[in-house]
Amino acid sequence: MGSEPGTIVIVEDDENIADLVGLYLGREGYRVVKARDGESGLAAIETERPRLVVLDIGLPGAIDGLEVCRRLRKSTSVPVMMLTARDDEIDRVLGFEMGADDYVVKPFSPRELTVRIRAILRRGTELHLGEAEILRIGDIEVDNGRREVRLLGKVVPMTAREYDLLAYLAQNRGLALSRRQLLDGVWGTGWYGDERTVDVHIGQLRKKLGAALQLGTVWGIGYRLD
Repeated sequence: MGSEPGTIVIVEDDENIADLVGLYLGREGYRVVKARDGESGLAAIETERPRLVVLDIGLPGAIDGLEVCRRLRKSTSVPVMMLTARDDEIDRVLGFEMGADDYVVKPFSPRELTVRIRAILRRGTELHLGEAEILRIGDIEVDNGRREVRLLGKVVPMTAREYDLLAYLAQNRGLALSRRQLLDGVWGTGWYGDERTVDVHIGQLRKKLGAALQLGTVWGIGYRLD
């Protein structure tokens, strides 16, 4: 990440949680900006242009965390780490469908949160620096220099995690990869969340790229990009 880790915006109405997360991220060298509701969070993100957003789902007011994430995805691919008070699969699926890259369930370890944030940012940097060429899969182009996905020449908006997953599949095309292999390769070996997270992101890729994405399910194993 270099000598300047950059800015992270925390959108969280619980002042104690925001302060604790901010303390840990500050120790990692990040500049932290806090917001307590959806409107001020969106304003802070637009002004600060952060490297990552930590976003609570249960925000007060008319704009909750899911709506904040949905609006962000209309204009930016900034990574989003969601915080949820319930270990509810519906919350997780909705969060991913709105464009979140990862999530943690309250109460959580601030140390775990910082490790996951580092993994998201490191993976993006590794792909950007290590794979500068354009990977072509039929009508799809995965441009690792620009971190863009194009279908028939038109850019398809992707979250950071969706992009990383597609890039990893493209780099290993023709191979049957298990969910655990995909988690280790994209989320990082330190990530220990539910393996069904992979299925949700695969579903998003299929929805966005349609029949152009020749991504098959290998029953009992995982997935293979042909």
